[in-house]
Amino acid sequence: MSTAILTGQPVPGSQIEGDLRSLGYDVRVASDAADAETLLAQVPGDQRVAVVDARFVGHPHALRLGLTDPRFPLAAIPGAVTAQPAGRQALTRAMARENSAGGGTAVAVDSLADRIVTALDDEGTDVHRPELGSLVAVVPADPQARNEARQAVAAVDDEAVRLKSAVKSRDGFFTTYCVSPYSRYIARWCARRGLTPNQVTTASLITALIAAGCAATGTRGGFVAAGLLLIFSFVLDCTDGQLARYSLRYSTLGAWLDATFDRAKEYAYYAGLALGAARGGDDVWALALGAMVLQTCRHVVDFSFNEANHDATANTSPTAALSDKLDSVGWTVWVRRMIVLPIGERWAMIAVLTAVTTPRITLYALLIGCAFAATYTTAGRVLRSLTRKAQRTDRAAKALADLADNGPLAALVARATRARLGTPLLVAAGGTAVLAVSLFSGVTWAPVAGAVVYTVTAGQALYRPLKGALDWLVPPLFRFAEYGTVLVLAAKADVNGALPAAFGLVAAVAYHHYDTVYRIRGNAGAPPAWLVRAIGGHEGRTLLVTVLAAVLSASQFTVALTALAVAVALVVLVESIRFWVSAGAPAVHDEGEPA
Repeated sequence: MSTAILTGQPVPGSQIEGDLRSLGYDVRVASDAADAETLLAQVPGDQRVAVVDARFVGHPHALRLGLTDPRFPLAAIPGAVTAQPAGRQALTRAMARENSAGGGTAVAVDSLADRIVTALDDEGTDVHRPELGSLVAVVPADPQARNEARQAVAAVDDEAVRLKSAVKSRDGFFTTYCVSPYSRYIARWCARRGLTPNQVTTASLITALIAAGCAATGTRGGFVAAGLLLIFSFVLDCTDGQLARYSLRYSTLGAWLDATFDRAKEYAYYAGLALGAARGGDDVWALALGAMVLQTCRHVVDFSFNEANHDATANTSPTAALSDKLDSVGWTVWVRRMIVLPIGERWAMIAVLTAVTTPRITLYALLIGCAFAATYTTAGRVLRSLTRKAQRTDRAAKALADLADNGPLAALVARATRARLGTPLLVAAGGTAVLAVSLFSGVTWAPVAGAVVYTVTAGQALYRPLKGALDWLVPPLFRFAEYGTVLVLAAKADVNGALPAAFGLVAAVAYHHYDTVYRIRGNAGAPPAWLVRAIGGHEGRTLLVTVLAAVLSASQFTVALTALAVAVALVVLVESIRFWVSAGAPAVHDEGEPA
C-alpha cells in the first residue's frame, strides 16, 4: 500500500489523481501545508508515501520513474517527492522544518514538494532524481504555462519512451541488434498480463534446462532443438530485465535469481553437451569442466577488478584514457564488446555450433573464444592497474579478502607465522605455481605436499590488506588453483564418473563463489564466517581433494568427490536461499558489463 498526499490548488481537468491511483497510490487531498503534515503523520510507517503538487503536469511514466522505483529511500521529480519507510524520518523532518519556517525557501513555483526536496538537499540527504529525458514533469505557474506543458506532454509518446528505457543502456552486439528490438515488446506483453520478472527468469531457467536435456539425447534432432531452446532461453533472459525496467519491479531476490540462474543455465548446458557426446561414444567431460573453470575464473577477474577500483580515488590511467577514446568511435565499441564474448554472443555461438556440429567442436570453440576474451580483458586491466595511481579503500580490500575465500587452515597459518614471504600477489602466485608443478609431477603424494605449500601461501597472501596495484588478481588465482586441482586429479583418475563428479564439485563451489560476489554487489556483506569454515575455504578443499586422491583408489576417489559435491551443494544452497529470501538488502538491478 502507498499513499499520495496532493497539495496546492486543484486544477479543473487535471489527471494527476487518476495517474497516482493507476500507480497504486491511495490519494488524500491536503488543504494546505499544515494539513499535509497532519496527513503524513497518519500514514503508517511501513508504507511508501508521496507528496505531490496538485498542479503537476507531466507524463505518467515520469511519475512512475519518480514515485515507484523501489531501489531508493527518497526520490523526486519536479512537483513530487516520495519516501519509502527508510526515508520517512527525513521526509517528515524536512516537511516540519518547511512548515515551521513558513515556506520561506525560494523556489520557482511555491510547491511544497519542491520545497521539501530543497530542504532535504540542504541537510545533505541523498535524494534520487531519475533521468527523465524527453518526458515532461513540471508545476506550471500560470494557465499559459499549463497549456504549454500539456502541449509538450502530447508531443512526446510516453509509451515509446518507456519501451526504449526498458532496454539496458549498455549491452552486447547480439543482444542489442538481434534480441532487444522485439524482446521489449515481450516484456510489455508480460507486464500487461501481470507476470513478474522473477516468473520470466524462472521460465528462462526451465527452458535452458530443457535445452540441456535435449543436448543430452545425443541425437542430431536433439542438438538442433537444444540450440533453438537455448536461444529462446536467452530471449527470456533479456526479457526479465526489460520487464523489471519497464514496470520498475526491482528486487534483491530478482537480481540474485537473474545472475545465479544465468550461471546455472550455462553450466547445466555444458553438462548436457557432455552427456550427449557420451551417448555417441565421445568423452568430453574434461572439456566441459575446463569450460566451466575458465568461464568462472574469467568472471572472478571481472568482479575482483571492479571491486578493487569502483570506489578508488585518483582512479585514472593512460590506458583508461585510450579505452575511453576508442569508445568514442562507433565501430570500435561494438568490436570491443564482441571480442570479450559476452553472454549474448557466447550463447549464440554455443547454440549454432550445437545445432550444426558436435559437442566436442562446440566446447573447443568455447574454450578458444573464452581464453582469448579472458586474455584480452585481463591484459587490459593489468595495464590499467600498473599505469594508474589509485588509492584503494578499506572497503575494496575487505571485498577482495571476502572473494579470496580463505578458510580456517589459512587463518591458522596467518596467526601462527610471523615471517612474511612477500607481497600478496607474489605469495599467491608462488603457491599456485608450486601446486601446479606438484599435480603434474607423477609422484603420488606430491600434490599433497603442493597443497600444503599452497595452504601456507594462502594464509600469507592475506596478511595485509589487498590494496596493491595488482592484488585484485589474488582471488582469481585461488579460483584457478582450486578448480584446476579438481580437474587435473579427476582426469588422472581415468575412471568412468570421475570427471562428472568433479564437474559437480566445481559447480557447487563455484555457486558459493558467485553467491559471495552477488552479496557484495548488493551491499549485503559476504557469506557468514561459519559457512566458509563449514566448507573448508578454498585451501582446505584443495588439500582435502589431494589427500583423497593419494589415499583412495580411483573408483573410491570418484565416490568421495561425489559425496563432497553433494555436501558442499547442500550447505551453500540452503544458506544462500535462506539469506536471499529473507534479505533486507536494498533492491538492486545489474546494469553493468554483460556477463
